[in-house]
Amino acid sequence: MNYQEIKQIENTHYVDVFGRLDVCFTKGRGTTLIEKRGKHYSDFLSGIAVNALGYSDAGFKRALKKQTDKLLHTGNYFYIESQSELVKALVAATGYDRVFIANSGAEAVEAAIKLARKYFYDKGENKTEIITMDGSFHGRTLATLAATGQSKFHEAYKPLLEGFKYVPFQKIGALKEAITDKTCAVLIEPVQGEGGVMPAGEVYYQTVRQICDEAGILMIADEIQTGIGRCGQFLASQVYGVKPDIVCLAKSLGNGLPIGAMLATENTAQAFKTGDHGSTFGGNHLVCAGAAYVVKKISDEKFLAGVRSISEYFMRKLEPLERFPQVESVRGLGLMLAVAFYEGFSAKNYQKALLDAGFVAATAGQNTLRFLPPYIVKKKQIDELVNALETILTGEK
Repeated sequence: MNYQEIKQIENTHYVDVFGRLDVCFTKGRGTTLIEKRGKHYSDFLSGIAVNALGYSDAGFKRALKKQTDKLLHTGNYFYIESQSELVKALVAATGYDRVFIANSGAEAVEAAIKLARKYFYDKGENKTEIITMDGSFHGRTLATLAATGQSKFHEAYKPLLEGFKYVPFQKIGALKEAITDKTCAVLIEPVQGEGGVMPAGEVYYQTVRQICDEAGILMIADEIQTGIGRCGQFLASQVYGVKPDIVCLAKSLGNGLPIGAMLATENTAQAFKTGDHGSTFGGNHLVCAGAAYVVKKISDEKFLAGVRSISEYFMRKLEPLERFPQVESVRGLGLMLAVAFYEGFSAKNYQKALLDAGFVAATAGQNTLRFLPPYIVKKKQIDELVNALETILTGEK
């Protein structure tokens, strides 16, 4: 099909929920995306924090080809070799004891919500409420939407699933006051992604862990966007020196394949018994073969050191942009970085201007330009991006 035919089918028949940008990528090479009409773009989005290894990783392709030639799916009634390989790699990389494989980040968070409630149900304690943060984003299902601390996502879908309470992000006093004898867990992102790329910070994150311990409740980390090396360690929680009871993963875990994972300590995970949870497609042969390769490659300390090095360079290049009157701040952690703009300056307009210049980025929060490049991004590409953004900002003076 040509480009216009693709757009016509989309506009006529696809449910209108995405607000597509006016491009159609058909090829990828390294960290470059190639549009159907031939234009090349530097990728600073990686499919919304998904394509961590870019588009040409030979080992990843071999892993998929090898598994495709054998078997794609049998269902979870049976043992699955590639699933076991993935679980072993995740346990080694994180120190957690138990893993459940799902199809997406939302499903991973759903599993965590169910596990937290079941944990206290088995103890005979009527604890069902989960505290989340204002500005958080946890998914698009009804449960994860209810967990999301942004009212703009709620109105059309009320009544929401009960059992969620929201508190201001980074406000310890508010969190302490919100905990009652009905509270079973605190659900938190180490860095709020959709909320505007807002790092929790080491002190706050460690204090949340301490508060959960003192209250006898669980700490759940939503690391859908921050995990699998995005922030310089395999988990962003490791950057802060914290081990939550449950961690949710997805996005970069599959490097383009649809997969999510819930990790838990042995003490927490024992609440799930046979039949308490499940998935038809979750953890099938193909996605696990790819994800196992991803986990083994990214968890290597030399690879993670490279992520830390390039992310530090990226931040150093972005920070001088704060001299522009449009820019409120530059912030982020690892390769999850953002430029926030003052009211009156549109992040979406800057996103579009960068796209026209050949750079793929995203927006987040109220007015934030978000960068989530593949981990293999080079200094030259970062320089080119920053130079392009400087030119755009300068042109507005």
